[in-house]
This record gives sequence, C-alpha cells and structure tokens, in this order.
Amino acid sequence: MLSMNTKRPVNLDMLSIKLPLTAIASILHRISGFILVFIIGFFLYLLDCSLQSESTFTLLVKQLNQGWIQSMIWLFLSAFIYHFCAGIKHLLMDMGYGESKTSGRIAAGFCLLISVVISILLGVWMVC
Repeated sequence: MLSMNTKRPVNLDMLSIKLPLTAIASILHRISGFILVFIIGFFLYLLDCSLQSESTFTLLVKQLNQGWIQSMIWLFLSAFIYHFCAGIKHLLMDMGYGESKTSGRIAAGFCLLISVVISILLGVWMVC
C-alpha cells in the first residue's frame, strides 16, 4: 500500500519564499508576454480608430497626450523591451551559452538591469 508523504508543507505562504533571480526573470518573462498579448488588442483598436477618417485621426492624436494612454504605451514598450531581452537570453541559452547556474544568474541579472535602465530612459524621454 502506498502511503502519502507526511512531510508536505501545510500552509505554504508564497510571499515568504525567496525565489532565485533566474526564477524571477522567468516569471517576469511570462508576465511580459501576457501583457503584450492583451495590450496589442488595445493598440489595434487605436489603429482602427486612426484609420477611419481624418477627424478620428486628429482626435486620437490629441488623446494620445492623456496620461493613461501614455502610461499604456510606456507599459507596452517596457514589457516589449523586457520580453525582447529575456527572449535573446533564452535563445543564447538554447544555443549552449550560459547554461550553468552562475552564468544563468548573471544573464538574468543583466537582462533585468538592461530592461530597467532602458524603461527608465524611455519614460524620461516620453515625459520630456
């Protein structure tokens, strides 16, 4: 007769678990892909509105200066930047570069750092 493992966690608090940097990078890669899928629908709607007539295009250009639309654009571009960097990291790992634990941690940190720096610079550029 098979017995159950009695040493299972009873109350697993996900917020108390310290995830490694590689796991955080992987989770963020999935989240950025999820964000890209849903925001692309919003931008396709904006494209459709802009192509209806000259007056809707002019109205859309005026509305693009609103804070919430600029925030959506920044969120989309930041998710795209991170997803692109993490995708390059995954492609390099698929080719055999950086497969060790240490190099994976370094690549994940580099990917996060580059993405944050570019996203901040993008935000400053959009505000100015």
